[in-house]
Amino acid sequence: TQYVIKNIQWTTGNDFTVERGLQQIEELISTWDVHERWLHWSEFLKEEELKYSKRYLYRVCWSVPTRRKPIPRATASVYFVIEISKTKPATLPVEVFFTMESSKLIHRPEQCQFREKWLKDIIENKIILMERL
Repeated sequence: TQYVIKNIQWTTGNDFTVERGLQQIEELISTWDVHERWLHWSEFLKEEELKYSKRYLYRVCWSVPTRRKPIPRATASVYFVIEISKTKPATLPVEVFFTMESSKLIHRPEQCQFREKWLKDIIENKIILMERL
C-alpha cells in the first residue's frame, strides 16, 4: 500500500513568530490520521539560541478521556522543534522535526507518516509501569 505523506507549507524565517509556529503545528496535526477520541493541547516551551540557528521547542500532549474516566491515567507527548537557520536566507521555510516522548528518533513531517500507534504505545507502557509500582 502506498502512503501519502501529508505536510503543510511552513512559514519562512522572516514571517516566523512563536504564535505562528503553534498555529502551524496545529495545522500539521490536523493532517494526521488520528481517531477523534484523541484530544490534545499544545504549548510553547522555550527558545534556544545556537551558534548557527535558533530553535523553538513545543509540546503537544495527547490523551483519550472517556465518560467513565474523564481524567486519563496517562498522556503521551510529542515534542516539536522549529529551527531557523542563521546562515541560510530568511526567505526559506523553517526546518521542522518532532520526537515522541521516550524516543530519540527524530521525525521530519515531510518524510514521515504519523502513526496513532505511537501514542497508544507510550500510554500503554506508562500504565504498565504504574501498575508494576
